[in-house]
Amino acid sequence: MKKENQESGISFFEKNLTLWVILCMVTGVLIGKFLPAIPAALGQLEYAKVSIPIAVLIWLMIYPMMMKVDFASVTNVRRNPKGLYVTWVMNWLVKPFSMFAISAFFFYVVFKAFIPADLAKQYLAGAVLLGAAPCTAMVFVWSHLTKGNAAYTVVQVATNDLIILIAFTPIVALLLGVGGITIPWDTLLLSVFLFVVIPLVGGVLTRNYIIKTKGEDYFNDAFIPKFNNVTIGGLLLTLILIFSFQGDVILSNPFHIALIAIPLIIQTCLIFFLSYCTCRKLRLSHDIAAPAGMIGASNFFELSVAVAITLFGASSPAVLVTIVGVLVEVPVMLALVRYANSTRSMFPSA
Repeated sequence: MKKENQESGISFFEKNLTLWVILCMVTGVLIGKFLPAIPAALGQLEYAKVSIPIAVLIWLMIYPMMMKVDFASVTNVRRNPKGLYVTWVMNWLVKPFSMFAISAFFFYVVFKAFIPADLAKQYLAGAVLLGAAPCTAMVFVWSHLTKGNAAYTVVQVATNDLIILIAFTPIVALLLGVGGITIPWDTLLLSVFLFVVIPLVGGVLTRNYIIKTKGEDYFNDAFIPKFNNVTIGGLLLTLILIFSFQGDVILSNPFHIALIAIPLIIQTCLIFFLSYCTCRKLRLSHDIAAPAGMIGASNFFELSVAVAITLFGASSPAVLVTIVGVLVEVPVMLALVRYANSTRSMFPSA
């Protein structure tokens, strides 16, 4: 029997996302360097501090994800809730605060000689935005690759999306305040409304309408696949725009990309192992434990990018941190997928 390819459930674009991000970075930087009129003109297209071109592209990223989430599944929360408890505690009581602590330690202490204090503050803000946004879409891929319980993963994602509506804003405001960054609440609430509430409501309405008129099989097998490349395409175009704004920052501080990646990778691995080992202690089956670790370890980087742009502007160093999060996400998560699959025997059978 042929050995199953662990990465068979991940698309070509998703599997090579780090490569595409690097290519987008190079393309965007070159545009910013040699065609500066383009980012200058696009930078003028904004309303209430929101870049209209980037907002449209971000909606293209997030809207298809929200359609995949079956919020009716939340009614099944009472069945075997331990895995959900692990996800909620790690995502909302541990992850944002560990991201803040790890990033502050590296940016302010370990890398003090390389990163000026003002720049470190901006980098910390970007890390906080990443840490406060647990994964929504890619976790379905990680769950599939670890043979996770698909129905349970849906509940984990659905409940986290609901919690985002309540917890994201106050947690971000608290941690940014501790980091010495004053954030206007109206701007933060606007960003959550634009990039969570609107696509969430739109996704739910679209899902319900299509299933009601065409059936669930059509929705899953025909309708959703039409959007397979929309999210990635929107992401890549967004990155080109952002990197065209970020050109000067990157060219003047190329070494900083590696410095930013270090605490992000440590944070990702820490949250995964905390969640994964906690599930083992609770004697949860592997098909629940692996997705629980993955959803905490990975980030809703689309939301982080969107909020960072709204709060600080597309040329802000804080946005650069969220982009580095995209850069390291896939290779690190695929390594954790392989580890999870190699340790399946440590967990009881489903």
